[in-house]
Amino acid sequence: MTVKLAIVFYSSYSTNLQMARIAAEDARAAGAEVRLLRVAETAPEDVVAGQDAWKATADAIKDIPVATAADMEWANAYLFSTPTRFGQAASQVRAFIDTLGGVWFQGKLANKAISAMTSAQNAHGGQEATILGLYTSFLHWGSVIVAPGYTDASIFEAGGNPYGYSHTQGKPFGDAERKAIGHQVRRLIEIAGKLA
Repeated sequence: MTVKLAIVFYSSYSTNLQMARIAAEDARAAGAEVRLLRVAETAPEDVVAGQDAWKATADAIKDIPVATAADMEWANAYLFSTPTRFGQAASQVRAFIDTLGGVWFQGKLANKAISAMTSAQNAHGGQEATILGLYTSFLHWGSVIVAPGYTDASIFEAGGNPYGYSHTQGKPFGDAERKAIGHQVRRLIEIAGKLA
């Protein structure tokens, strides 16, 4: 059975957009059917327009479809990517999660493999807390968490986060970072395939 992967991301300054695109490329190479989906913006338009980098990212992603409950129902695997905001997922991601009560209540998110990635401005800016917070929601769904763990040398080379890839904003995406993201998404697809 083909793994149908929904990569759901929010990005204000393009870091998580880049992470999601790397993951999508590796997932397709691994044979998954991929939907790259952005979370709807909830910040006021004038606030976004008032910051050049935020506006540039909003313009860059405007043609990427907005994630819906129907996408979540379609997929049999999920990869979330969000910036860290005060040790939690961005409010835009939390708002999207809050729309999923209907499909959750019907059990349509259960028994599906799921993983998460994040970024922050500095190396100890709450990335692990963000991922673990997302995993708490995913446990409520009955999804099967597939963290990278320490299952590949790339995890150590890219910073050593066993919960999910985390990136420090402004740092370039080199080979180590790409390998860690690729390993996480391939592991997710492997487990999703077994569950399916």
